[in-house]
Amino acid sequence: MERVFNFSAGPSMLPLPVLEKAASEMLCYGSSGMSVAEMSHRSPDFEPIIQKAEADLRLLMNVPDDYAVLFLQGGASTQFAAVPLNLMPEGGKADYVVSGQFSGKAYKEALKYGDAAEIASSKADNFVYIPFVGRKDLREGTSYLHICFNNTIYGTKYNYIPDTGDVPLVADMSSCILSEPVDVTKFGVIYAGAQKNMAPAGMTLVIVRKDLLGRARPVTPTMLDWKTLADNGSMYNTPPCYTIYMAGLVYEWLLSIGGLEAMKKINEEKAALLYGYLDSQDYYIAPVRKEFRSMMNVTFVTGDADLDKKFAAAATLEGLKNLKGHRSVGGMRASIYNAMPREGVEKLIGFMKKFAAENPKA
Repeated sequence: MERVFNFSAGPSMLPLPVLEKAASEMLCYGSSGMSVAEMSHRSPDFEPIIQKAEADLRLLMNVPDDYAVLFLQGGASTQFAAVPLNLMPEGGKADYVVSGQFSGKAYKEALKYGDAAEIASSKADNFVYIPFVGRKDLREGTSYLHICFNNTIYGTKYNYIPDTGDVPLVADMSSCILSEPVDVTKFGVIYAGAQKNMAPAGMTLVIVRKDLLGRARPVTPTMLDWKTLADNGSMYNTPPCYTIYMAGLVYEWLLSIGGLEAMKKINEEKAALLYGYLDSQDYYIAPVRKEFRSMMNVTFVTGDADLDKKFAAAATLEGLKNLKGHRSVGGMRASIYNAMPREGVEKLIGFMKKFAAENPKA
């Protein structure tokens, strides 16, 4: 069966060369006589896999030595609790910008552990823009500022990095990680679920400045204590071995094409194609303010809920899958992550033109 173009927001497409290499090693990795899925995480066969994955990620993202790199379980949502437990002391404060559903969930989770405040939000405008915040907006004595750098559901992205001064900046980068270079030193913590742009579901990446380790509350579960996990090289317990292996293959692929600068150029070109078409016509509406548009998640609607449903169903028949928008907002969403080829975007635009011609609005 021919492969489709999968526009899912996650789990999402993986690069074809990565899938082909993984397939070739499925029965036997190297001379180990077994699949990576069968390996002990303590074995001499697996140790080089996780070590190389970390080294390649550090190279890709230019991660300094004073940052720890953790490959963890639990999804990015588990970090909604880990962040305050590790960074906000008893009786402390934490500030949050709510720019979409996931930053809202992170904020609500933090409320369980202390004085978390929503210092800015774009909810009143249906999250079509990113609020601007800086050090003057932070509360005195706050432990950190938390943001979601790219909003998968609404299709927005930060076009700036908040200046927080000496207050650690914490960013959920689940849906834009590795899509372009980012200055890691501007952040105290970066975390990201793997399944959108890095690997199959099952692994969460945490990059944390080492001076922020060792601050966890005494009641913090051991599996959420970043220092414990860092001290044990992400292997306090059995890590998501196969997903780490797959992430390592993705890192190798990115390095082979020229790294994140090259990936950014490809992503910019894909996004420009799709947004360029959206801006050139009046059948589809792109709700996000132009200066905050995501390169990874492009949202649009026809303005007619029935037409939107028809569009998603018809697109599926054309091999353009998972274009239905999130259940909370409706419409359509094209997630054009790193692995989505230009050809997929071009085919989508062709279908959009055809659908508009064949389904005039009342």
